[in-house]
Amino acid sequence: MEGNGESGRTARRATAPEPQHASHSWWLYRGSAGPAPAAPVTDRLPPPPPWRDFDGGPVVPGPPPRDEAATLRRLGAGDMTMRRVSVQEADMVNAALFLRRPLIVTGPLGSGRSSLAYRVSRELGLGRVLHWRITGSTTLADGLYDYDAVGRLQDAAIRGASRGTDTDTAGGLGDFFQLGPLGTALIPREAPRVLLIDDLDKADLDLLDGLTGIIADGEFRIPELSRIRSREPDVVVHTDDPDGTYTVHHGRIRCRAFPFVVITCGGERALPADLLRHCLCLEMPAPSAERLAGSLAARFATGDGAERLTLIRDFLGRSLAGGALATDQLLDSEYLRTAPSGPDEASLNRLLHALWRPLDSADPV
Repeated sequence: MEGNGESGRTARRATAPEPQHASHSWWLYRGSAGPAPAAPVTDRLPPPPPWRDFDGGPVVPGPPPRDEAATLRRLGAGDMTMRRVSVQEADMVNAALFLRRPLIVTGPLGSGRSSLAYRVSRELGLGRVLHWRITGSTTLADGLYDYDAVGRLQDAAIRGASRGTDTDTAGGLGDFFQLGPLGTALIPREAPRVLLIDDLDKADLDLLDGLTGIIADGEFRIPELSRIRSREPDVVVHTDDPDGTYTVHHGRIRCRAFPFVVITCGGERALPADLLRHCLCLEMPAPSAERLAGSLAARFATGDGAERLTLIRDFLGRSLAGGALATDQLLDSEYLRTAPSGPDEASLNRLLHALWRPLDSADPV
């Protein structure tokens, strides 16, 4: 019973609104998800603590690439200042930024676990979010890099045949290396990249152990390139960014600014203590009517406010009474409701019964 009481107290702290007279001058992230300020985040972010200071290089110049399309899909184009952020969320995001620690985010469906990475990136101007989805078969190498050895052999054979020789000559070695989201996030830059690792609690223990070491060290090696460093000290490889490349020196990639890492977990399993000690943790509250109204306002420029609020209340009531629902289901409903040539009221009411099917229902579709 004591554990349940503590859980309730934690949830209430997470949903507490911002105090009217509290001073939050140290915050970089405030939850507005608005346009990035003119001053770059590197001018406002204090130096890292000595135990999280990395010296990777050479540093990639210039800002990271942007991906407005992905951000619009996640957040919408409207004014996100209507979305009220709890003090707990802002505190933990800023602490993770200051301490250069990953942030493990838990919470129910629709609480905004994954979209947090996009809100931080947009508000602080940190560029395209690198996204790594975890499944039961995902390995650490999937996040770091991929080497297409078979493709290199095939390329060598094709080149040799076109020259009428048996010479086993392939193209540039780096053409067959592709950094994954985690590997790309560790490329040395002055400003941190944003990395979203979704559903880490689905990973096996080998991945979790390997990720813990990389979080602690801020670097990794590519053995295939490290072995030939005396012959080819610098190799240009592809990155997870569209058309992106990076020159790997001596087969090692070490970060300069540790990335801002958002790790989402759905509660399938507990994470090992050795990983948890390197991270901060944030529990997101269930979405409130106010938060859902802000999310819809950011995506739908038109629509009757009273009818929208009624839809939200019906949605929350259905979720409480009938099982877990996701915000995507509400977004789909509002789109159909506000579409100029969408269904009439009677048709929409019938559709809502199917659209709002609980995600944890055991009944077949």
